[in-house]
Amino acid sequence: MRDTRRVWLFDLDNTLHDANPHIFPFMSRAMSAYVARAAGLDAAAAQQLRDHYWLRYGATLTGLVRHHGVDPHHFLAETHAFPDLARMVVHDPALRHMLRRLPGRKIIFSNAPRRYVETVLDLIGIRNLVDSIWTIERLRFEPKPHPGAFRRLLHKERLDPRRCVFVEDTAANLRAAKQLGMKTVLVSRTGRAPTYVDVLIKSVLELPRLGLTKERRE
Repeated sequence: MRDTRRVWLFDLDNTLHDANPHIFPFMSRAMSAYVARAAGLDAAAAQQLRDHYWLRYGATLTGLVRHHGVDPHHFLAETHAFPDLARMVVHDPALRHMLRRLPGRKIIFSNAPRRYVETVLDLIGIRNLVDSIWTIERLRFEPKPHPGAFRRLLHKERLDPRRCVFVEDTAANLRAAKQLGMKTVLVSRTGRAPTYVDVLIKSVLELPRLGLTKERRE
């Protein structure tokens, strides 16, 4: 039997916390350095290759695995070795209260590695409010926006996509969700939302006011 409650699928970085000040700059430097070593490139060429893999596959990791034989576990460990993650995480303390008010199941759906995701959830104080965690390892290294990542999660969690709301800061990752029948919410302070985005908000804290909490009944 499929779960019939409203289900909230949340991206993590720049959706539930602000990764821009400290975390993303660190990861960007670490990934560029890793690509340079793996592909034997200088810094500028490594950045170009990263951009190419991101546009083609949605993740640097996918390109490195397919074209350079990189061990995904090694890549994730090297690029997420933060010196002091507790000092780097920026979040709004009101997030916990908002999630507690939000009815339905709550699932984290992230392209990041599990150890990092779990640590961040602990640091922002919401891990006990999350019903399930899906990271790149559990997705068998097939990241968003690939439809297979969504289908794997839906199948394993026994979810009806029409009862799901996917909340994400990267617009491209919402396309597959919309095609599967999910409600899509883009968290962004800039730009206009593509047509496959149902709702554009500036902060995840706005969710309870959107009228999306009501379950569909067939």
